[in-house]
Amino acid sequence: MANKVKEIWKSGKAVVNAWLAIPSGFSAEMIAQCGFDSVTVDMQHGVQDYLSMVQCFQAMDKHPVTPMVRVPWNEPGIIGKVLDGGAYGVICPMVNTPQEARNLVSYSKYPPQGVRSNGPIRAGMYGTAGSYQKTANADTILLPMMETKTAVENMEAILDVEGIDGVYIGPSDLGFSYGLEPKLDRSEPEILAIYEKIIKECGKRGLNPGIHCSGAEGATRAINMGFKLVTLSNEVGLMTTYAKMQVNATRKDSGGKA
Repeated sequence: MANKVKEIWKSGKAVVNAWLAIPSGFSAEMIAQCGFDSVTVDMQHGVQDYLSMVQCFQAMDKHPVTPMVRVPWNEPGIIGKVLDGGAYGVICPMVNTPQEARNLVSYSKYPPQGVRSNGPIRAGMYGTAGSYQKTANADTILLPMMETKTAVENMEAILDVEGIDGVYIGPSDLGFSYGLEPKLDRSEPEILAIYEKIIKECGKRGLNPGIHCSGAEGATRAINMGFKLVTLSNEVGLMTTYAKMQVNATRKDSGGKA
């Protein structure tokens, strides 16, 4: 299976990514047919586990989206397991040093590039028998999350690590790390300056910066800044935002009868 995300990046366009916090194959199936380029199962802050991740992947398999995962932490067991389960991209939280970025690459790549153990129980279905291993290192997307002051201080060294495809900004934790309110679409000059530097340094290296946004407005602004992957909230946020809008409109337009 071709990695649609990498194809879009080669074309020079930005990727529009979905985010799944709900452990439901049905939710995943519905989101996967909405026009997203990729769909990420959130195993860190979502209420997903490994089996629900597999179910989500199975449910969206017939749609042309790239299955990705945000793992709960940078450790080899879960990273190898999500890749074996069919993840074509790994977003890894709290990568603060170049060594942690090198660890991520090592855990995610087969030898000689890394130490990933062979056993792609479900991912192997993406190719013919034995072919998955030949292309997995090149096809798998790795995005360490840059979301702390320490990571920003180590930015260039992290971006120099061979094997990553870019970085993924967590605006909430990044702002929190600088003593600011945790939120997604940021406007503080000091944070925007960090974004600009990340985009510039990624551009120098042919890497693709990604960012989590609260919706279309923030995502459009991020794309225009130069981000190459934008996430539109998550399915919980999309659902509750639209539901609140409908409820409020009903109460307002019913003339006080509701």
